Amino acid sequence: MVTKKADLPTKLCAACQRPFAWRKKWERCWEEVRFCSERCRNSRAASHKFEVACSRVSHTS
Repeated sequence: MVTKKADLPTKLCAACQRPFAWRKKWERCWEEVRFCSERCRNSRAASHKFEVACSRVSHTS
């Protein structure tokens, strides 16, 4: 039985807020998947590091 792409589960990316569909490589970890791509995952981590650094600077003043 072939599953149509429209029938696959979807989620919203935590970084870009775009919908993305289930992929075979995420078969075992679909519940933990939060980002649609490596680019979104990396950009989210970079922005988080920037926020943490900024909060440390503002508290020392």
